[in-house]
Amino acid sequence: MRAAVYHGPRDVRVEDVPKPELEDPDDALVRVTHTAVCGSDLWPYRGHSDRDTPSRIGHEPMGVVEETGDDVRRVDPGDRVFAPFVISCGYCEFCRRGLHTSCVNGDSWGGDNGGAQGEYVRVPHADGTLVPVPEPHADDEATLQAVLSLTDVMGTGHHAAVSAGVDAGSTCVVVGDGAVGLCGVLAARRLGASRIVAVGHHEDRLDLARELGATETVLGGDGTDEAERVRELTYGGAEHVMECVGATSAMETAAGVCRPGGTVGYVGVPHGLGEGLDLFDFFGDNVSLSGGVAPVRAYADELLADVLGGTLDPSPVFTKTVSLEDVADGYRAMDERDAVKVLVRP
Repeated sequence: MRAAVYHGPRDVRVEDVPKPELEDPDDALVRVTHTAVCGSDLWPYRGHSDRDTPSRIGHEPMGVVEETGDDVRRVDPGDRVFAPFVISCGYCEFCRRGLHTSCVNGDSWGGDNGGAQGEYVRVPHADGTLVPVPEPHADDEATLQAVLSLTDVMGTGHHAAVSAGVDAGSTCVVVGDGAVGLCGVLAARRLGASRIVAVGHHEDRLDLARELGATETVLGGDGTDEAERVRELTYGGAEHVMECVGATSAMETAAGVCRPGGTVGYVGVPHGLGEGLDLFDFFGDNVSLSGGVAPVRAYADELLADVLGGTLDPSPVFTKTVSLEDVADGYRAMDERDAVKVLVRP
C-alpha cells in the first residue's frame, strides 16, 4: 500500500509499505478514505521534536471497515468509522473514567498498524477505539469532512472549553487561531458562551473565527500587548480562558487575560512550554490551570450527534485538500501558514 513516511525535517515521502494485517482477535482493518495533517505533525517536520526515521506518520483516520477479528462486536465490514488520535481499549480504569488518552492498553498510530496517512490502518481494540458513522450520513461528503475533525481538533477544542469551565452565558477568551483554537471557538459557542474573544496572529484566521462564532477578535504579533487589549474589551479579563497553542508566550497571554479566580483550560501540545514561564501570574491571582492531552474518544459520541444533527460544523477548518500522493504539498502549506488544516484523500 501507499503511505506517508517521515524521513527527517521537511522530508515526508509517499512510499510503498507493507499493508497491515489483522494480528489479534480484537483488531479491525480499515481502508482509509479521509485523513489529515495535524499541527503536531509539524513539530518533527520542522525539526523541533525527535522522531524515528524512517517512520510512518499521521493520526487522524476515517474510512471503511474491511475486515474484523473474531472478538470485534461493535463494527462490521462495510461500516463507515473514524478513530481518535489515540487507540484505547474502552474498558480499563482510565477509559471508564473518560480518560482514554491514559488507557493502560493504549497505543499510537505509528509503526506496524500502518500510520494514519496511508491507505490502510490496523486498529487494535477496535470496539474501544472506532466510532461508527451511521447511515445515511456515511456517504455524505460534506458531513464526512465535519466528522473527520472529531478524530482530533474538534474534540481537542472541546476539551479546552470544558477544562476552562465554559458554560451558558459566560465570557471566554480563546488564545490561538489554528485549527484547535478555531474549534475551541465552536466549542464555546456550542456550550452557550455569550462572549467569545479570539486572539491570534493571522487576520484571515480571525475572520474565520468570527464566522464560527467569535464575538470579538484581537490581532497580535505586531509588538502590541494583546493581553492588555483583551482586558480592555472584557473589563478586566475573562473567567474562562482556552490556551490552544502550547507555547510559553500563549500561556503568558492566557494568564494575562484570566480574571482572578478564573480557569485556564490548556490543550496546546507543550513544545517548549514552561521555558521562562512565570507561574506567579497563576499563583498570585489564584488562577486554576486545567486540561492536557484531550481524551477525544470521551467526547466523540456527543459531538458526532451534533454534527449529524446539523448544529455543529467544524469542516471550515479544512482550508486545503490534497491527495495522498501530494501530502508533502499539504505539509508545506501548513508549514508556511497557507492552510489552517489540510485534509488528505488517499
